[in-house]
Amino acid sequence: MPVHVCICCGAQFPDTPSPPDGCPICQDERQYVRQGGQAWSTAEEVAATHHTRVEEVEPGLLGVGVEPAFGIGQRALCTGGLLWDCIAVLDDAATRRLIDAGGVDTIAISHPHYYTGMADLAERLDARILLHEADRQWITRPTDRIELWSGDHHVLGPDLELVRLGGHFDGGTICLWRGGAEGRGALLTGDIVQVVADHDRVSFMYSFPCFIPLPAREILRIRDVLAGLVFDRVHGAWWGASVQDDAKAKVLRSADRYLAALR
Repeated sequence: MPVHVCICCGAQFPDTPSPPDGCPICQDERQYVRQGGQAWSTAEEVAATHHTRVEEVEPGLLGVGVEPAFGIGQRALCTGGLLWDCIAVLDDAATRRLIDAGGVDTIAISHPHYYTGMADLAERLDARILLHEADRQWITRPTDRIELWSGDHHVLGPDLELVRLGGHFDGGTICLWRGGAEGRGALLTGDIVQVVADHDRVSFMYSFPCFIPLPAREILRIRDVLAGLVFDRVHGAWWGASVQDDAKAKVLRSADRYLAALR
């Protein structure tokens, strides 16, 4: 039986004779159901019509995306045995590239919009999946490879640490990569911290496609967490979406700008 895939967000659902009535991730107010209504593909169809793009983002960090773009269109990042965030399909050539770069033992995902093909990718890479327990209700295709973590910090090793930032989702997570930016530290943020068009600022939203802001109390809490981290670069959810230098000061100024706008 086919693994059903939501065309709008890329979430996978268990193999059943027919697809679900709807995708709960897209029916949530932070996402949307596409015009024309819910539509489905299958994992096999997506794999047959798309390929995986792998490129160096900076030394020690690979970007991993899907072409042509599928679902929300994000790309993942890979460093130190970690695949950060997830995509809908990983082809044979990309799998070999990641294995040759040292392999992947852990997939950690910033929030449910990017859960996508995590079950398939975990099998391909023989990896565990780390998700924050606050977002467990959004798991659409369960697998024994999923491990839930709780609290605000989860250390993966001397170079990598997951940090719960919240905001966009209760379990919204970023990853601190201490070896990034030539040792000055980098944040891998998905769109929990969204790099905006000029790449010198960021923003924070409850819903990006539906333009629902976060309240001031959440921005203040998020700012306090970010102020306690050491980093000089931010890599967001999209190809090219990076704040290349002086990122901590720019992120904190962006939070202050958001608060000023709310006032």
